[in-house]
Amino acid sequence: MIKSKLLLATFALSAAVCFNAEAKLYKWVDKSGVTHYGETIPPEYANRDTKQLNNGRITDRNENFDTTKQQATKQETEEEKAAKEARRRDEALLNSFTNENEIDLSRDRSLMQIEARINSFTTLITSAQVTLDDLHKESDARTKKGWKIPQSLTDDITEAEERVAKLQKDLENNQKQSEAVKERYAKEKQRFRELKGKAPAAK
Repeated sequence: MIKSKLLLATFALSAAVCFNAEAKLYKWVDKSGVTHYGETIPPEYANRDTKQLNNGRITDRNENFDTTKQQATKQETEEEKAAKEARRRDEALLNSFTNENEIDLSRDRSLMQIEARINSFTTLITSAQVTLDDLHKESDARTKKGWKIPQSLTDDITEAEERVAKLQKDLENNQKQSEAVKERYAKEKQRFRELKGKAPAAK
């Protein structure tokens, strides 16, 4: 009888040891920043920063966690965002215009101010270049006569060159803006035709 009790106690102890050896303890932090410990993790915290306690030491919890699946889910989220943004642009396009002529009119209105600036810079460059040329002629004339070139003339030439360069840069920037506006409206017009089920416009 005593031997039977001893055997039963030994068996129970062995089972407990085996259970404890296989049991896993996890550590996780909830949304409020409170740290919890337990043998199971609530589903809502399964993908959060979770650690596994192994013999009193913390190790990364990698089991039941598919990194590839997580990346795929993230990628799907990015694709969904892109699709949502595309739908938003399409709706805005259809709500803004009822026909292609309206798109052309909107483009022309957007180009009016840019074209006005381009014309203005072109005129200013012509005037500034004439001034610079006159200054160079004066400098060359003084050099041929062997006269000393005053510092004021040198400063005027430098200032005139900088002005021409700045105006030229401003002109080029506005020309780029004009091309960008034309390209944007061309794409919108093409997309409008696609949404309306029309054939692409002939190039």
